[in-house]
Amino acid sequence: MTFENFMNSIGVADPHGRGWLSVVLTFMFAWIVTYLFIPKVRTFALKVGWADEPNARRLHQEPRPNAGGLAIYTGVMAAIILAGCLAPIVLAKVQVSVLAILLGGSVLVLVGFIDDQFGGLPALFRLLVQVLTALLLVVCGIQIHLVYFGAPIDGIISVAFTVLWIVGITNAVNLMDGIDGLAGGVSFITAMSLLAASAQFEARAAATLICAGAGGAALGFLRHNYHPSRIFMGDAGAYFLGYVLAATSILGNVKMTTLTSLLGTIVFFIVPVVDTSQVIVKRLLSGTNPMSTPGKDHLHHRLLAQGFSQRHSAVILWGVTLAGGMIAMRMQGIRQTAIVVTAIGIALLLVMTVWLRLRAIVDAPDKPISNPDE
Repeated sequence: MTFENFMNSIGVADPHGRGWLSVVLTFMFAWIVTYLFIPKVRTFALKVGWADEPNARRLHQEPRPNAGGLAIYTGVMAAIILAGCLAPIVLAKVQVSVLAILLGGSVLVLVGFIDDQFGGLPALFRLLVQVLTALLLVVCGIQIHLVYFGAPIDGIISVAFTVLWIVGITNAVNLMDGIDGLAGGVSFITAMSLLAASAQFEARAAATLICAGAGGAALGFLRHNYHPSRIFMGDAGAYFLGYVLAATSILGNVKMTTLTSLLGTIVFFIVPVVDTSQVIVKRLLSGTNPMSTPGKDHLHHRLLAQGFSQRHSAVILWGVTLAGGMIAMRMQGIRQTAIVVTAIGIALLLVMTVWLRLRAIVDAPDKPISNPDE
């Protein structure tokens, strides 16, 4: 099989064009920038006290820097800027969509960072900001268009469904960030699955570029976050990744015409959706507020209770996420070759990242966190 035939078989319509190369370079640049920036962020965070303190709900036993989201955000922004320099014509076609997603994501990074470091932001205020950032997408034409038997459903209902989707996934990713490597790994797998699906359609060029940046940044972060983690992404990183992935999943004028097409998008986010849904249902049945009542009732807590380690729990949920992504791609009509290549590529990158992290632990164990200057 020639290079051109292989590229066509995985959905690349123009193997000799600059579009696919820009996507690859965007992913790699976000990966490298995030990976290299995190040690600097970690050192500074320890000096100024940007850290999560141990408590009854958290698994770490000493203060842990929680500003990793800043590095993730920087990696994505740097990669998108690079994409604009490499292929300005391609980016110009989707500039409004890209800028809308990055603007909304920037607002959530700020809100998440303030809450991470200073606390005290009311849940209602954070929810209001999330709703406003979701409406920003709607104003810029990024929304789910619901139809019933070929006829569009009332626009207000479609807008409400879009806001529910964006806000729901944003919070689901944040709530899932409970053990080392889980949110970063799930975000990476989801981003790469969405990238592979969106790359099949020219109308989803914005989604493809942003997923490349988000996937690269998540992988660069995971290199430092796999157990035992050196840094957390915090609400800033979780909000940003959740919002970006939720937005890109509905780019390209997606029309949820049938139950299958609706499920096809939801299955990409199978772990955060199931995790948050079962937590909400359980807490409602027990008569507690699902949003303000913390507890150890998430999927990763259940796995830990069954005797799995943090590493094994994360890998199990990675596997479920990967399976969900491949099923979702199939439900959207993506060719089998593209699905297999995507799965193998994701698995290899995860294995390489875990191996490098474990080797680094053996070769140079992390110094005590209380001595950041040593």
